[in-house]
Amino acid sequence: MIKNLVQRIKLFSSSGKEFYSFLKSTFGFNPYDINLYEKSLIHRSASKVDSQGNPVNNERLEYLGDAIIGAVVAEFLYNRFPGQDEGFLTQMRSKLVNRVFLTKLTHRIKLDKFIQTNDNNSSESSHIYGDALEALVGALYLDRGYDKAKEFIIKKLLTDYVDLKKVESTNTNYKSQLIEWCQKKKKKISFETNDNFQEKTKTISFISIIKIDDKIIGQGEGKSKKEAHQHASAKAIQLIMEKNTKDISVSNIVNNKEL
Repeated sequence: MIKNLVQRIKLFSSSGKEFYSFLKSTFGFNPYDINLYEKSLIHRSASKVDSQGNPVNNERLEYLGDAIIGAVVAEFLYNRFPGQDEGFLTQMRSKLVNRVFLTKLTHRIKLDKFIQTNDNNSSESSHIYGDALEALVGALYLDRGYDKAKEFIIKKLLTDYVDLKKVESTNTNYKSQLIEWCQKKKKKISFETNDNFQEKTKTISFISIIKIDDKIIGQGEGKSKKEAHQHASAKAIQLIMEKNTKDISVSNIVNNKEL
């Protein structure tokens, strides 16, 4: 108790006041261990080192938060749609927990301004933001327990920022949409995916390049080949739309992107 009190006094006399206020207003209650939340927003590219020489970043918290979000969303959908089968529930969960959607939520709750990263690809399409939101949930779970994490996910994220009817009617499989468009237009499409090992963080990501009629039309990065394909496809669709504003089929695809 004394430790928590000292920590709060330090916060309100330092630059951490804004972040602490953000957490309190976002969660609706006071966080206990502010260090956990600060750690949740340190991307591996901006890793710090603790007294034992170990890297300090949000990767472990991200892993934990990912599992918690998946469990909470699964239960929420199970109760919300009692008449739907497993296929529907699985598809809905996939739409809500994918990093593209989580990135949108990160910007909507204005968490993005607190994220620490040295990654040059820190655009809105980067998975850095979605990862940070997962890590924040992981920190919340460790700090205040499962019930508080569940309350935040359902009452703050799903209730305040998600239109379930719109999500239900949205096709977020950008790769399949792009392939379908190419088939309709009788265009040749190919995906080239390569490993990208980052020496500094000892991690591997994947970079996918999309070619349509042998011309590069999109590039995306992800933690898996599937994720890289989706990011590259989303960018390719956006580029096609910009070059073909009068093409109804392209417009339909891009309109479906917005959740």
